[in-house]
Amino acid sequence: MDLEELLRAMDRTAANLSKLESVWERAKPYVPTGPQQGSHPAYDDLARAWTDLLPGLPPIDGWTITAPLPDIAAMGQAYADYFEISEQPHEVDAAREKPTADLAAYRYRLDRARRRAARGRLEQLIATVDTALPLAVKGVPEDSPELLQNEHTEQVETAVGEIARLLGDTADNIGRWWDLHRHMRFSQGHDWRDIVVLDWPTVRADILSHALGDSDPLPVPDMDLGQAASGHLTGPATLALPWERLDDDGFERLLYDLLRSIPEHENVQWLMQTRAPDRGRDLSLDRVLRDGSGGVRTERVIVQAKHWRSRSVNTAAVSETATAGKLWSPPLVRGIVIATSGRFTADAVSWAERHNAEGAVPYIDLWPDSRLETLLAQKPHIAAAHGLR
Repeated sequence: MDLEELLRAMDRTAANLSKLESVWERAKPYVPTGPQQGSHPAYDDLARAWTDLLPGLPPIDGWTITAPLPDIAAMGQAYADYFEISEQPHEVDAAREKPTADLAAYRYRLDRARRRAARGRLEQLIATVDTALPLAVKGVPEDSPELLQNEHTEQVETAVGEIARLLGDTADNIGRWWDLHRHMRFSQGHDWRDIVVLDWPTVRADILSHALGDSDPLPVPDMDLGQAASGHLTGPATLALPWERLDDDGFERLLYDLLRSIPEHENVQWLMQTRAPDRGRDLSLDRVLRDGSGGVRTERVIVQAKHWRSRSVNTAAVSETATAGKLWSPPLVRGIVIATSGRFTADAVSWAERHNAEGAVPYIDLWPDSRLETLLAQKPHIAAAHGLR
């Protein structure tokens, strides 16, 4: 099915759902909460409108709302009957709440279906912006007041517009979304620099979170886990992960989720697109340090991702990162983590150890594949969510 055709159907469905929600909000004041006789003409009209609107909600994964609004005359009499026999009217209370529950369930399913439909295209559009943004501002001074319009800014604007179409009203919940649009509207050189440094990293992370936040379960074997665990099991458990399943962006995304899961890490965020020509800044965080006396301080840490499978990270790459760390804008970078899905050369490890022994800032922490595999072994749900388990 054509994506735009499906989105149009979802848009119309969302409009019909909003109409039903409005009908129910107007009808609720007439619904009895105790003994009552008869109905009300206004409520009866609203109940008819509800029934007329129900065909506008197509099934989602085989389910839709089919129940009419409650018969308030019957409900009022039922409350009276329960009152006479001194019993709690639980069934009547449940009938009163059913339209609210049904509407919430349908909206949840509709939002989930839209995320599922948009996910693949969102990832393509993110890649487009990642590629076009650095080219759009190449050679542009940071404080340039000149209007900036070129083929790359047009690519970004087109991609962001389609992202808005895919996200629908959920775009309002994305951090710096409106800042991004404001900067694109003014479109001066410094506006595009702000998009690169401030807006897009935050928006990008929230879009990915939206696209990957689907509550659909990961596929699992058809088995009873308890029975399987009680049986005769063979073979060892393994730490090794199939890193080749990830591309550069996927590796960064995995690091982002891993870093956010560590309690001592706060304000984890993307700084720039993958393989950006900006000294390799990929992720940043505030590391919280506590001592036994109750003292607490935070330090800024930059995490550089190197999804290198065919070669090891050498001394030059590590030293260049350390040198670049001193050039980053305030606050001062106290630590750098270089995380790779491969290995570091022996010379690179020795260089980092000497650098740290001298007390130089920033402190260099090397995370080879074995370190990442150990961390992810303690958080298998993260590895599984990224297709590594």
